[in-house]
Amino acid sequence: MRKVMNGYAFAAALLLGLLIATAGGWGVLAITFAGPPNTTLRTCLAGGFAIATLAALIALGVGRWRGPALVAYLILFAGLLAWWWRIEPSNQRDWQPDVAVLPYATIEGDRVTVHNIRNFDYRSETDYTPAWYDKTFDLSKLEGVDLIASYWMGPAIAHTFLSFAFEGGDHLAISIETRKEKSESYSTLKGFFRQYELFYVVADERDVIRLRTNFRQDPPEQVYLYRLQGPLENGRKLFLEYLHDMNALKDKPQFYNTLTTNCTTQIWVSARVNTEHIPFSWKILASGYVPQYLYETGRLGEHEVPFEEIQRRALINTRANAVASPLDFSARIRDLSLLDD
Repeated sequence: MRKVMNGYAFAAALLLGLLIATAGGWGVLAITFAGPPNTTLRTCLAGGFAIATLAALIALGVGRWRGPALVAYLILFAGLLAWWWRIEPSNQRDWQPDVAVLPYATIEGDRVTVHNIRNFDYRSETDYTPAWYDKTFDLSKLEGVDLIASYWMGPAIAHTFLSFAFEGGDHLAISIETRKEKSESYSTLKGFFRQYELFYVVADERDVIRLRTNFRQDPPEQVYLYRLQGPLENGRKLFLEYLHDMNALKDKPQFYNTLTTNCTTQIWVSARVNTEHIPFSWKILASGYVPQYLYETGRLGEHEVPFEEIQRRALINTRANAVASPLDFSARIRDLSLLDD
């Protein structure tokens, strides 16, 4: 019996140690990325929290210190959490030009006017003329919804976004991204620690798709465009859900999170407005596999056509770079008479 009890005590101590180590690692990173702007102070606070974590772990092995040390560490961690939850997102920062203007929509039945649609004229990824416009769409004229998946670091990770197609050749792309300040660059790790606001890039396809196919070179991106399968009514509901979420961000900003609130998870969350939405899968987190997951669940292509063939047809880089005039960009990237190799 004593051996069994000792085994339980050891397992409990091991579990507690893992919890403390995890809390300590998270706390050090949280202070490092979201702490005071003064670098020296931030480093000292992060180092102090690391020392406190180490002390708590050592105290686990000393019976008479264990209780007081754990209580002290719990109080310290509670204080850290109190500070963490007081960090608030904002719409009032010195934003990079491509995310400086918030989009919003006015909705009157089937008539929807989207304001501040981005349509930059790019000469390179960093050299462009900013431009925005407003446009009115008729929801009853929705013809389809396309998924765009852009790859730059292997098959497991992709930036995914949607484009809504309307009669007459109109398309509106909506890409869920980070809203970065002028002094910021994107970091996957920082994205876990309230460093970026969430932003809906509502854009002309000549902007948000062409930027990726024609101008981004470091690293270059491979861009795929897939037509999704399903009732058009589901597409209308999804479009409206996007607009409601976009309008909500105008009044109440929200933080981006690398894992839980990103380009792909937000699509899945919005799609839950439809009762036929796909169940959650690890492939939503490994976003590069989202097209394959949609194929497997019957939302993409026809099953008599292998996914590899659908994927081959969906690659649009060659078609995008062959477009002579941006005016017919949307039509040409969907023209299967010029397939990418």
